[in-house]
Formats: sequence, structure tokens, C-alpha cells
Amino acid sequence: MEGAHLKTPEKYPTQLSPEAALWLIPGASIAAVVCADAPGRQNRALCCKGPPPPRPEYDVVCIGLTGSGKTSLLSRLCSEGTETVVPTTGFSIKAVPFQNAILNVKELGGADNIKKYWSRYYQGSQGVIFVLDSASSEEELEIARNELHSALQHPQLCILPFLILANHQDKPAARSLQEIKKYFELEPLARGKRWILQPSSLENMEAVRESFIQLIGQLEEKDLEPGRV
Repeated sequence: MEGAHLKTPEKYPTQLSPEAALWLIPGASIAAVVCADAPGRQNRALCCKGPPPPRPEYDVVCIGLTGSGKTSLLSRLCSEGTETVVPTTGFSIKAVPFQNAILNVKELGGADNIKKYWSRYYQGSQGVIFVLDSASSEEELEIARNELHSALQHPQLCILPFLILANHQDKPAARSLQEIKKYFELEPLARGKRWILQPSSLENMEAVRESFIQLIGQLEEKDLEPGRV
């Protein structure tokens, strides 16, 4: 076969005769096994498929105040430890893998001297993750509300799907989702937009992962009518 290279496997599958050989055809998406199990006769069978198509990648921006838990959640989603996590200064990017997609998450630091530059990093985003500390003080919660309102109305973000995580739900002072929804005025403010509000904590990463999967579902919908989730 012109252009083909014969490669003899070190270990034959049990259902093949010792004379079986694996032909790998450059450029082909499948491998063909050629079995010479009888003199003068070759039986050709497809043994396996090629690599699966690459998972789609989406660029999302992750914002929230310092201490909201952005870095810890993303680190755990990437199976990294959180013992040495420090607040993000500037920004960092993590590729967070899921079964059906990869989220390239650009996390922006939440300190006062960094927040004013957030909008410089919005360009190219396909979705938004906003993390808030549901157990924070009233003052910090008010600041978080103002930042979320600004993001929801920003020209580069207002048409994008939002995943809003009410983090630190494992703390005694944590507000419920209903309290967060009411305090942040999400119903009137985000009407006509695509948004998801979910509880989160490091104690229940399975729920956090499911929340991210919901965001991926929003990103995958090309003709989704704007509306509340």
C-alpha cells in the first residue's frame, strides 16, 4: 500500500492470530487490522476509531471581590490544592476541563486597585462567572452588588450568559439563594438576560461542577432566547 507503514504491535489482541499486523495509514481517522489467518487470504476489519473530535473551548471571565473564593474554586476544579492559595493580583488564566468542553477562565483580581481595570479584560469573553461571598458583611455585600450590576450592564458583557455563585454556603452566616436574589435585585435587573444563580462551597465541589456544566449548556446554545434560568 503506497505511503503506508507497517507497524507490528508488541502484544496482539487475543482474538487475532500471531500473523496479524496493524496498518496505520497516515491521514486516516481509523486503524485497519489486516489478518492473514489463512494462506492467500486476508481479512480486513476496522479495529478502532480515531481520536475523538476536540472539545469546544470557551473563553469566560471570572470576577468577584477579594475573599469571595474565586481562586480556590477554580483550583479545586482543576484538581489542584488550595492550601497555598493567595488572592489573585492582576489576572490568571486556567483551562478548566469538562467532558464536553473546556473553559478558559480568565480570573481577575478583586482588590480595589484592580477592579477599576476589569473592563480592560472583558474583550473576547463568551461568558461571565461572578463569585460573591454569601457570608460577608453588609458593606462588602453592597460592594459586590454594585460590581455585579455594573457587569450586567456593561456593553461587552450584557448579552453574555452569567453564572453567579453564592459562595461560602458552608459558613453559618451565609445568606440563602432567595436572600441573595432579593438583595441583588436580580429579577428586575437581569430580566431579559441569561443568568444562573447557584450556591457553592469547597465542601460540595460536585455541585460547583454541575453549575459550570449549566453555564456550558448556555454557551452551547446558539439560538437560545434570552431569559432567566
